Amino acid sequence: MKPKAKNLILDLLLAASGEPIEARQAVEAGALFNISENSIRVALVRLSSEGLIQAAARGSYQFGDAASDMARDMATWRHADARIRPWSGAFVMVSCVSMGRSDRSALRRRMRALDMLGFRELEQGLFIRPDNIDGGVAGVRKRLHTLGLESSAPVFLASDFDATRDALVQRLWDGKSLNGAYHRLRTQLEAWLERAEGLELDVAAREAFLLGAKAIRQIVFDPLLPEPFVDAAERHRFIEVTRRFDEAGHDIWRRRFQFHGAGRAVEAKSLH
Repeated sequence: MKPKAKNLILDLLLAASGEPIEARQAVEAGALFNISENSIRVALVRLSSEGLIQAAARGSYQFGDAASDMARDMATWRHADARIRPWSGAFVMVSCVSMGRSDRSALRRRMRALDMLGFRELEQGLFIRPDNIDGGVAGVRKRLHTLGLESSAPVFLASDFDATRDALVQRLWDGKSLNGAYHRLRTQLEAWLERAEGLELDVAAREAFLLGAKAIRQIVFDPLLPEPFVDAAERHRFIEVTRRFDEAGHDIWRRRFQFHGAGRAVEAKSLH
């Protein structure tokens, strides 16, 4: 599947690791996926009007204020496993019971923040995740607010659920599917790395973008659960291979599109 023009531009900005990108680079990247120059330029205008990007200089763009915090947080995916600490058995809770739902933009930001940090809805308006993230409740609260959760939403620690709710909690995350995704994507990345040197540059750049986006999105939105919810060792192996894959994609896209500095192949398709 080819990416949408807006998604491609956002990914390219993430790929540039904080450096602006030129409109011509976005047009060249679009051509790689058969996206017309007109579609790219229309997307640049729309992203600018939405505040997601802004002009850095004539003919070049960088993230706008509406996306910069999200981009910085997403760029930490390479160190995702370093954020995990031993789990005591307690859970971080977020109560959105009193939060309104009529403001669709605020609701979208709220749910995206909760989703990115692995929260699941235990009861209506009450979200939960294991307390195994470095920094504890205070750290999770800060990241949630950075990502878009309203500051008025209570974020607190809970434990000792009754048997009924404890059983519900155990079913909120599909550990089997997560383990399968770690193994499947790791295998795909390793197979691609073995044959990458024999690919034409355009083919390699296109495949690195598509496969890398899938793997990195998995990490960005991974709930980072402790044992016994998931196989933590399999997750670690997957993240390690994704880092190696990203370095290979970095080199390919730098050669193909001559990004200034260290452009990564992709980061994630999650700002939209």
